[in-house]
Amino acid sequence: MELGSGDRVSEKYVLALDVGTTNIRAHIYNKSGCLKSSFTKRQHVIHPCPGWCELDPELLIKDIREVCNECIKGAALTPEDISSIGITCMRATFVTWDRETNKPFHNLITWQDLRAADYVSTWNQSITLRGLNVGAKILHTLFRQRRHLAASVLKFMSSQVTMRLLWVLDKYPEIRQLAAEGRAMFGGTETWIVWNLTGFSAHVTDYSCASATGLFDPFQMEWSSIVCNLLNIPLSIFPKISDTSGKFGDTSPSVIGFKLPITAVVADQQGAMFGHCCFDVGDVKCTMGTGTFLDLNTGNKPHASVAGLYPIVGWKIGSQTVFLAEGLCSDTGTVLEWAKSIGLIDDITESSQVAESVSDSGGVYFVNAFSGLQAPFNDDKAVPAFMGMTLETGKPQLVRAMLEAVAFRFKALYETALKETCIPLSMVRVDGGVSSNDFLVQLMSDLVDQRIERNQHGDMSCLGAAYLAGLASGVWESLDDLRALRQCDRRFEPRPNWPDLKLHYRQWESAVCRTQRWYSSN
Repeated sequence: MELGSGDRVSEKYVLALDVGTTNIRAHIYNKSGCLKSSFTKRQHVIHPCPGWCELDPELLIKDIREVCNECIKGAALTPEDISSIGITCMRATFVTWDRETNKPFHNLITWQDLRAADYVSTWNQSITLRGLNVGAKILHTLFRQRRHLAASVLKFMSSQVTMRLLWVLDKYPEIRQLAAEGRAMFGGTETWIVWNLTGFSAHVTDYSCASATGLFDPFQMEWSSIVCNLLNIPLSIFPKISDTSGKFGDTSPSVIGFKLPITAVVADQQGAMFGHCCFDVGDVKCTMGTGTFLDLNTGNKPHASVAGLYPIVGWKIGSQTVFLAEGLCSDTGTVLEWAKSIGLIDDITESSQVAESVSDSGGVYFVNAFSGLQAPFNDDKAVPAFMGMTLETGKPQLVRAMLEAVAFRFKALYETALKETCIPLSMVRVDGGVSSNDFLVQLMSDLVDQRIERNQHGDMSCLGAAYLAGLASGVWESLDDLRALRQCDRRFEPRPNWPDLKLHYRQWESAVCRTQRWYSSN
């Protein structure tokens, strides 16, 4: 039914755009935080070579126009009914382009791309980086500054922008020349989107997106001159860094079909953290999708980790900056997809039921290391493995062992965050497709002896982007307004069974040790 003019005046809506590796989504929320309309379009992922993963940057803008307009249409609204737009994007995906022609030099290179794996290996073993690590360790001993501690364990990773950007600059030397002339521009997905939607007027990112590139110094809150000088990356190509919630510019009708203010840009995991209303020190969010991302609110100071947690900016609003300590397990949803592909389960949604059909895993342990082991094990040479199988082992035991491994990896991340930060952790809030598995989430609660809440909203990154945009455009006035909108689908209370689980968990840790450094020894 078409809304009357009176309804449009009284109701305020926010449009949130979520650009991921596989899908582009647009959601419209009302002032109560309820979903008014949604529209999704699948991304066309390009794999030009083995290990490469790209997206067409110009096609992306066309798809965004379609997704946003269809979402508005589906809500029976007009652009005049929307107060503002919030944008959330996958992190560490980037493109470079010509300022004068606005044409990209290459496709968007996503965070999953492995073309720079040799660069990562070479640099991590280089005398230069080892010298930097040793020098930073000495400086930390003398001055006890957190940034020196972080630099003492600095390692490059394929998932970060750093080495892939260096690869691009080596592959296309003309970009360096154009950079010297002030024409070459660099940006993550969010920067490319804002640049285009504003009619090529705003070359900007926010602190949350910048901090996830590997090219940002969270201790100085600026692009890292140390890393850029070390790798000879010109600082002139980088975008301006702005607050997460605020005015980024207005969309151009010629590009997207309407004019609206863009009032929030946020990285996907940080957006989910904000959507969960994890505003206080000690608040914990766990997103369980393709991988598991555990984020801990550390307040106004970045955490310098030696165990593999990464200090990132959660969001910056005015004078308030919130930092997060983030840990990652790369193999979560991929484990269940693999189980389905080899016939262990017919459908991912039935994994909980299959696991609960037996009382235990029958002494079977699984190590989910298809992408190596991340914090706190930090071994990219580890191998995935089942251990402890007997002739009596069946599909239910294998499925249960796989879900237990996902929960055990969560516990390892949780305990690392607790030990390293010395911050009392509050209850855990979970989201992501895998979090719909009740058996898994209950086991996670038991393992860490903590209440876990699962939110009703399916896309917390989009909700967080909407909240941040709405704060800047007056839809909501304060964080307390947002706290009042939280909706819980289910609470999982820990059961007093850690004594029974303890030996099981220690045995799994033993299995992990047996899988480590596998590829380096064969």
